[in-house]
Amino acid sequence: MNKIDILVVDDHVVVREGLKRILEDCEDCAVVAEAGNVADALAWLRKNPVQLVLLDISLPERTGLDLLKTIKKEMPGIRVLVLSAYREDHYAIRALKEGADGYLNKESASESLIAAIRKVASGGKYLSPALAERIAVEIGVRTDRPLHELLSDREFEILKLIARGASLKDIAERLNISPKTVTTYRARILEKTGLVSNAELTRYMVENHLLD
Repeated sequence: MNKIDILVVDDHVVVREGLKRILEDCEDCAVVAEAGNVADALAWLRKNPVQLVLLDISLPERTGLDLLKTIKKEMPGIRVLVLSAYREDHYAIRALKEGADGYLNKESASESLIAAIRKVASGGKYLSPALAERIAVEIGVRTDRPLHELLSDREFEILKLIARGASLKDIAERLNISPKTVTTYRARILEKTGLVSNAELTRYMVENHLLD
């Protein structure tokens, strides 16, 4: 039986250990490596390409979406299944547009995870029924997109940090960019959303449950 070689990318050791235990029950799955951030994952992948990457969105310094875009650009043959704690309606569309081959919430049953891995590894796309229905409605027909869907990945990342109370200096240090660049991003966010202050940005994020 051909094994599905898997790289698990998640910044929480306990999550990685839990996933490995679940996949021990999958006779055709083999977790061959794990990484806690984008840099380590890329360094490993560039030397040891695998069939599938099991990827969390929330990672330190650079996001899982950053890693996803790099994988699809440099190693398009690698399949990527996003496994995130974020609700599907917040991040799934964004991840799929960036090339993800499937999206699964971390609260899903272990059977769903194994089924998703097998489908994605075989060349298919994995979507929950609810997500598939949402995409059918969304693609090409929506004119009333939520404000946060108008933002780029980096803009949305900075919006989250602003809403969590991080200062411009804190955001700059976390993302390894200059405070001036953060200010530019903030201006773009305000322009695209039509909101006028950090307080309004924070209220929007809280009311739409985007800080979960």
